Amino acid sequence: MQVLTSPGRPAGDEPVGDSLDQDVPQAPRSRVLLVAALGPLVTGYAAVATLLALVTLTAQHAVFSFGGVLLSAGPGWLAAYQVELGIGGHPLGMLPLLPTVGVVLLVARAAANAVRRLRCARLRHTVPLIATISGAHLVFGVLISLLSIGEPVRANFWLAAVVPAVISGLAATGGVLRRFGMPQVLADRLDPLALRGLRAGLLGLFALLAAGALTLTAATALSARTVSSLFEPSFGGSFGLFLLSVLYLPNAVVAAMSFVSGPGFSIGTLDVHLIGYRGGSVPGVPLLGGIPEHAASWWPVLLVLPLAVGVLVGWSVRAVDEDPAARLRVVVVAGAVVGFGCVLLGTLAGGRLGDGPFDPVSVPVGVASIVAFCWIVIPAGFVAFFAGAHSPMQPVGSLEVEDEEPEAEAESESDEAEAEDGEPEESESDEDVADEESEDAEDSPDDEDFDAEADAELGLDLPEDEPETEAAATEDKAEDEPEAPVEEPDAVTESTEDSGDAKPAEDDR
Repeated sequence: MQVLTSPGRPAGDEPVGDSLDQDVPQAPRSRVLLVAALGPLVTGYAAVATLLALVTLTAQHAVFSFGGVLLSAGPGWLAAYQVELGIGGHPLGMLPLLPTVGVVLLVARAAANAVRRLRCARLRHTVPLIATISGAHLVFGVLISLLSIGEPVRANFWLAAVVPAVISGLAATGGVLRRFGMPQVLADRLDPLALRGLRAGLLGLFALLAAGALTLTAATALSARTVSSLFEPSFGGSFGLFLLSVLYLPNAVVAAMSFVSGPGFSIGTLDVHLIGYRGGSVPGVPLLGGIPEHAASWWPVLLVLPLAVGVLVGWSVRAVDEDPAARLRVVVVAGAVVGFGCVLLGTLAGGRLGDGPFDPVSVPVGVASIVAFCWIVIPAGFVAFFAGAHSPMQPVGSLEVEDEEPEAEAESESDEAEAEDGEPEESESDEDVADEESEDAEDSPDDEDFDAEADAELGLDLPEDEPETEAAATEDKAEDEPEAPVEEPDAVTESTEDSGDAKPAEDDR
């Protein structure tokens, strides 16, 4: 990908720089790869086995068996990687998200430590590390699926092999990139506006999750009696229900986020929306004790929370650029990030829950993503457009002056060029006057006819008028012509004679 590479440098040749600790001694490569691959497997499997052992030891009428716990921990480990299980022939696809977050962080940390121990100088040197971690998860998933054949809890062979390998590979890649400082490399390669929109989208997604968590906390607190009644009298049963509620807490937060933004969620026949409610049965888990039994008229008030999230995103990008259009592009990128995040979280949060009345548990990811996109883009775009800086508009008068100045300069340059060539200059005013006189002469033939008839009736049509007219025309023509450099005597005599001829005509009149 060109986004991850420097100009003129092949992909994977980015130096680590100062991100690695040079004081750490380089360990044997095979041992480091083995620890990075088996460390997350052993740790995750041990954590799942420990939780199952605690539940078995505290539960009433349960017989503890070390071998049974180890065998049961295998499907539990697959469930942490979001692999759908089959319990007695019934599908279990709604799996807890909290263990998934834990194993992802565990794999990413192991990959980052391996990069530090191997003292890798190039990104391409970490490809064997990522392949080893992903391959180890693939083999371990296949082994668990084979051991579960004939057991009450089974896993699909292909899902058990592919899903853990993909998730562990992505987690290891994230740990390696974090160790190499790749976010800074991305910041140098990506468009600054797109990168700013990505950060604003992550901010909006976490803010929506916080709004869902706040709503879930308030609902649980208001339904404290119902929640407490769902716990079993015995310690073992209460501990198991509490542990189950903690593991599924991120799933409930995602469902509450969907409820706050509008689309809601469904559990079997139960359908909960802000503007609608359809009753149904709910599993007896304390985490679900805050689900109301009927709709309330004040629920639409909760739409203030996603509206506030959109305003927050818009306020965070108000100073990104002075151009409002650029800020709107940032807002659109942020809305796309939030929409994609809702699709991913909604898909992981729901799933099949057996074949009973609680199946399936789902969040309408399509509607939820579109609604979340609108909650971000509309208020954030409004705030970013009006709260940000605007380039000052230029007055209309200044534009006209600027347009006239080049014309004046062009005219002055043309006049200077004509003066240098020695050609006579004619002012625009003289031409305009001459045009106006010619137009007046053309437009007034009726006035001349009327004057001629009047003179004929009064006997004033004298032949002396003709020389006067000729003399006036001669004077006008002489005024229009440019002055000669040297005055000739003939011209003075001729003008004197013309003036003498014109004067008797005036006396006769």
